Amino acid sequence: MASCNHSFKVTAVHGERFKTRSDAKHQVFEYIEAHYNRKRLHSKLGYVSLEMFEAKRVA
Repeated sequence: MASCNHSFKVTAVHGERFKTRSDAKHQVFEYIEAHYNRKRLHSKLGYVSLEMFEAKRVA
């Protein structure tokens, strides 16, 4: 979890200044949906992304 938090801080919010709480929430959502769930390889899933894992289960 610490690695995930570090990656999130560095990639998504480091040095950012958000005008509103809504802007910050949007940035967090985009990071999780666009990067973490779609691109990050998960060891528990056989080193495939969550998106790829789900696609294999549906097919």
